[in-house]
Amino acid sequence: MDRCRIIAAAVVWLLLPVGMFANQLRGYPESCVNEGEIVNVVTIKNMMCYTCLCKNGFVECVKDQCPDEQGCYMLQDVFVDPKGCCRRCKGCVYKGVLRDSGTEWTDPDDPCQVMSCKAGVVTETRMQCITPCQQPYPPKPGTCCPTCPGCRVIGQEVAAWRNVSLYDDPCLTCHCERSAAGPALTCSKKACPVLQCPSSSMQILPGECCPRCVGKSRKLMDPPRGACLLGDKITPSGQETHPDRCTECTCANSTVVCKRETCPPLDCPVEKQTFSSHNQCCPQCPRSAVDKSETCKDNGKIYTNGDSWKVDECKSCLCVRGQVQCAQELCPSISSSCPANMKLRTVPGSCCPRCVPMDGVCTVFGDPHYRTFDGKFFSFQGPCKYLLSADCVGRSFSIRVTNDARNSKNSAWTKTISLRIGNLKVNLGDNRRVKINGQRVSVPYKRSNDLTISNTNDTVLVETRIGVSVVWDGRGFLEVSVPSRYKGSLCGLCGNFNSVPRDDMTTKNGQVVLDPQVFGSSWRVGGKNACSRSPKPVVQSSPCSRKGPRIRERMCKPLRQRMFVACHKKLNPVNFFKSCLTDMCECPPGRKCYCEAMTAYAHNCRRLGVSLPDWRTMTGCHTY
Repeated sequence: MDRCRIIAAAVVWLLLPVGMFANQLRGYPESCVNEGEIVNVVTIKNMMCYTCLCKNGFVECVKDQCPDEQGCYMLQDVFVDPKGCCRRCKGCVYKGVLRDSGTEWTDPDDPCQVMSCKAGVVTETRMQCITPCQQPYPPKPGTCCPTCPGCRVIGQEVAAWRNVSLYDDPCLTCHCERSAAGPALTCSKKACPVLQCPSSSMQILPGECCPRCVGKSRKLMDPPRGACLLGDKITPSGQETHPDRCTECTCANSTVVCKRETCPPLDCPVEKQTFSSHNQCCPQCPRSAVDKSETCKDNGKIYTNGDSWKVDECKSCLCVRGQVQCAQELCPSISSSCPANMKLRTVPGSCCPRCVPMDGVCTVFGDPHYRTFDGKFFSFQGPCKYLLSADCVGRSFSIRVTNDARNSKNSAWTKTISLRIGNLKVNLGDNRRVKINGQRVSVPYKRSNDLTISNTNDTVLVETRIGVSVVWDGRGFLEVSVPSRYKGSLCGLCGNFNSVPRDDMTTKNGQVVLDPQVFGSSWRVGGKNACSRSPKPVVQSSPCSRKGPRIRERMCKPLRQRMFVACHKKLNPVNFFKSCLTDMCECPPGRKCYCEAMTAYAHNCRRLGVSLPDWRTMTGCHTY
């Protein structure tokens, strides 16, 4: 999958041809504001081939998934699709019908007869059915194999629409389908399609049934009209060839049609299987290989006939008259990257990784700047008490913040946090002071399974049984994390956590606004005593007159420099840099306000898996 990041809108993208077919995007990353939303990049000529999203402040474009072209061994067997997006292998003409490469179909009159097309080669095979139950259902109309009620085989529960392999043979698979009639299991074995590349260019990956062509180098050969290419061999039309002892191929007007035998499953281990003659296709089990014992041995343990056991989350085994028979779940191929607001994760108790919703993270720092759960960035200098976030559906928690004006005319900083869950109230104050239901406590602190408080990385971490956690540095930096199950049910300054940033500034009465002042003021709580100055902003012609632009830029410049460069490709520092300049406007004497934006940026970088140098010492922020 081709991936590109686009930064500076002023830079024109260049679409440069690479080789004969591929398009490669070159340019600079482009900043964006609406986190998670689709972006139309007008400078990409073939935009229909790309999906562009705003991710961590950058426009990130991913080329649409293209079919695997590894089987296209010969150069003339690759062509570009009509949209100009993908390179595709040549298809097959079979009985007068053109089939795309990579497709599979069955004979309408005989559903056990299976055909496939792979880069100009048609493979005809016959499906072998396996029935791992005593009373199977007959095959459904148009299908080959009988089905077993339920989706359990060899002690393994097969997930809906998933496959498992049997007897350590990845070509022998069982598939679970669920319908109104209940779950049903179908098990079968098919032969692998014939590949066009020579055996020296084939590779079988661990856990896979069939080999694949590997390597990018292709040969340019010009066979006679009607002739076929198979490996390095040219076969005239109408002539037969035998790639291996199980396969017989015929060239028919530039399409290779092969018949390949499907070998039945065997009870004996692979190492005991033998061939009675050198040209025999399928192996067999010698009589001496059949173990009549009533026990099995696996990984040093002894099992009796009928015992089943779990090897790991993916594999389970059964002892059958001295033979160990196993079933292993086959994980579907999945990209290492997930869509916006999703992450690749193996859930405890499951075998295969999958993309799951990410926890929501809201960050508050400096002269309060907010990055909502959905990635919306805004600043609001209200000097009162506000609802930061709450479960407005289930009422399971609420978080309030009190902002302190610190004798400034326009600025404010987060001073205290109040987290309430049922009858439990946690207060966080200056210098990381902690109170539980009004009583001062020392950290670390644990209250059965309801609450854990610990010190980490110059912050205090509050973790709760409902999955809501708070990070507080005691000086103005605050981070709230909520589980994905709260999606769409939150409200407050941190937004509604629905993966749509544009409606994050929804007021308490349900109105979406653009003005942060209107939005923030609507979530004010408490009376007048909760404000450290008049909540109405004071109009000031030059709020940054006390700090010249050169001084502010010099103090904030490290955000754009080498010490944070490892994170620049994953998280755009522009919003943090602008916030830093604002923080320096009315910064109280003796306070290093530029450190607050750097702290927030570093925390977000750490969440993205980026390791940073000792930036606090390098910038003087270790004592701020």
